[in-house]
Amino acid sequence: MTTPLSLSTENIDPVTIVNDPDNEIVYDCDIPDWLQQCLDGEDNPDPAMDLERKLIKSAFEFAYELHGDQKRKSGEPYICHPIAVAGLLRDLGGGAPMIAAGFLHDVVEDTPITIDEIQTRFGQETAHLVEGVTKLSKFEFSSKKEQQAENFRRMFIAMAQDIRVIVVKLADRLHNMRTLDHLRTERQQAISQETRDIFAPLADRLGLGRIKWELEDLSFKYIEAEDYRRIQDLVAEKRTARESRIANVTEMIRHRLDRAKIEYVDISGRPKHLYSIYQKMRYQKKEFSEIYDLTAIRIIVKSNHECYLALAEIHDAFKPIPGRFKDYIGLPKNNRYQSLHTTVVGFTGTPLEVQIRTLEMHHVAEYGIAAHWKYKEAAKSDKSGTETSEAGKATSNRRTEVDEKFAWLRQLLEWQNDVKDAIEFDDHLKDHLLERDVYVFTPKGEVVSLRQGSTPVDFAYRIHTEVGNHCAGAKVNDRIVPLSRTLSNGDIVEIITRENSRPSLDWLNFVVSPGARNRITQWYKRSHRDENVARGRELLERELGKNGLEALLKSEPMLAVAQRCNYVTVEDLLAGLGYGEITQKTVVNRLREMVKDREAPTQELPPTTAPKQTSPQNSDFPILGIEGLLHHLAGCCSPIPGEPIIGIVTRNSGISIHRQGCVNVEQMDGNRLLPVSWNNQVTKEKARTYPVSVQLEVLDRVGVLKDILSRLTDNKINVRSANVITHYAKPAIIDLSIEVSDKAQLDRCLAQIKQMSDVLNIRRLNQSDN
Repeated sequence: MTTPLSLSTENIDPVTIVNDPDNEIVYDCDIPDWLQQCLDGEDNPDPAMDLERKLIKSAFEFAYELHGDQKRKSGEPYICHPIAVAGLLRDLGGGAPMIAAGFLHDVVEDTPITIDEIQTRFGQETAHLVEGVTKLSKFEFSSKKEQQAENFRRMFIAMAQDIRVIVVKLADRLHNMRTLDHLRTERQQAISQETRDIFAPLADRLGLGRIKWELEDLSFKYIEAEDYRRIQDLVAEKRTARESRIANVTEMIRHRLDRAKIEYVDISGRPKHLYSIYQKMRYQKKEFSEIYDLTAIRIIVKSNHECYLALAEIHDAFKPIPGRFKDYIGLPKNNRYQSLHTTVVGFTGTPLEVQIRTLEMHHVAEYGIAAHWKYKEAAKSDKSGTETSEAGKATSNRRTEVDEKFAWLRQLLEWQNDVKDAIEFDDHLKDHLLERDVYVFTPKGEVVSLRQGSTPVDFAYRIHTEVGNHCAGAKVNDRIVPLSRTLSNGDIVEIITRENSRPSLDWLNFVVSPGARNRITQWYKRSHRDENVARGRELLERELGKNGLEALLKSEPMLAVAQRCNYVTVEDLLAGLGYGEITQKTVVNRLREMVKDREAPTQELPPTTAPKQTSPQNSDFPILGIEGLLHHLAGCCSPIPGEPIIGIVTRNSGISIHRQGCVNVEQMDGNRLLPVSWNNQVTKEKARTYPVSVQLEVLDRVGVLKDILSRLTDNKINVRSANVITHYAKPAIIDLSIEVSDKAQLDRCLAQIKQMSDVLNIRRLNQSDN
């Protein structure tokens, strides 16, 4: 299907373009026909159409000039890449600003040109798209989960602002995959794996079927190279016989539809993609000779009604296979894909897949969101104030339709805002993109899409947070069912709510959606507000000391710190500190900055480090101030390098080294105290480890201890012992004895663990706590 040169339905900003007919440019790269028409075309009598042509021409000429002598790894001129990306966007139906962005998507990154210059030359809309793609390109996807998850977050936020940014990025990735041969093998495989894990599912979610299939096949080519070549050869061997069989079937179907007077646009065979064949062989453990549906028949008709009439003819002509019929017209996929799918027994007794759809459905299946670029127009016309009431209603309907198309994106964005642990986000992201959906109905007949395996609790939180928080029971198909029941396609779900009902921690054992899980967790944390406020106060007291803390908490700088950390009151800040939403280190650092900015010496914070001790320059003793003396580390507080320490002269055991603030130090006679400090140079060189005991309060679920231990392993921390205590419908208590090299390593690890949504509280234990 070819898109005509009249490309745009979008309003574009005015641009100034100067043409010199006497100066003919000879380009050192292949110019596709559609671009040559833009370059050669005369002024169009339609001002808008002429402006679009000139915008595309000017963007190409500007990119050609900037990329100049730059070469790709293949040795071809770099400008070939922007030309290919712009051509893909044109084929997808993108407007002139989008095609211009295809030409310009690399100029800000690879040349001295700025976004402001792009806006001056080509208008705000083109500049906005170029800026969005440039921001994504700056972040090289790495294998480190936290960095990768942050990159993905940025991508989905960009999608929420303008979906076209991601379409440009997908076109960029597709052409890079087509020209991957010239990179090193390990680089080819790394890029291909990322493409398979993220970009192909993303294209599928946007309904860009053509891009998705090609990305999958190209990734297959580099990741499983031998399997790719083997299947490619096997498919080529049987092509003639397969094409002959399909020709016979399509001719028979044409005859049946003509006789039934059903108008059709096209009937053709669609070969299966190599990667889908490989997946079927791998997961169903079949040989290639056992894969019969290498080609599907596609029937394109003119109306929804004719889809079902054509289906009846197919089922009359061939025997349908039970359980293999799917009605995606009545229940569209999340990416708005619509078709009737059925599998029948063909002439030779082998299965034959048939797809039936309208031309509009086919366009959506092939081009996805690109079939709906007019949603930008709807938003613009709404601002113009010139709509009639009927046009306004139509615009509202279009906007509602677009909102439905991006429901999955909104869910993902809401979820990533709830999940503070980047590793947890990354762990679930690929599942979310690849997941299959279950479609259920509300009592009013509205369709709700959920993750496979969802329960009535997932459904309740999908409707609204308060519905989930007050869920007391559920009816499925008019029968009371347990809240843990797995929902199936077509279920009618009704949630029973009560004012005094509250979430149960037991729900975490069966909910599957990240949104439901995080809302249950957040409710539990906030329901223990008093405890969390007290815990937050205690943490600050440990960090800053008791003296003047009350006055500090009531001070104006402290309120400013709370607001800067996105809390309304200081008490909210203490509660967040108590249940681990923010660390005491962050609060203290913000407070110091605030006090310093206000130059208020009366608000200075108590020192949290010991005064520097004078000591021999070349001392190899781990603790300065007691060189050569018998000493030991106190077991009551287990001090570690990086913490302020103090010595106590004992009667029989030499000098006992304690953390400053230890309760045993406060009860000691001041005459027995010695000022000491760590010899940082020696402690780093000797790489000794020190024992520390920590206690975690966590939501009881399968695998939570494993997730915690994996974070300790990532930080190279050894676990000496672990003890877990559980109680029904209550948080679990985990006591860990670990070995760390210094306070920085301990703080870094505990901060990562605190970000886990299942961790309610974590604290370091003293001997007296045990």
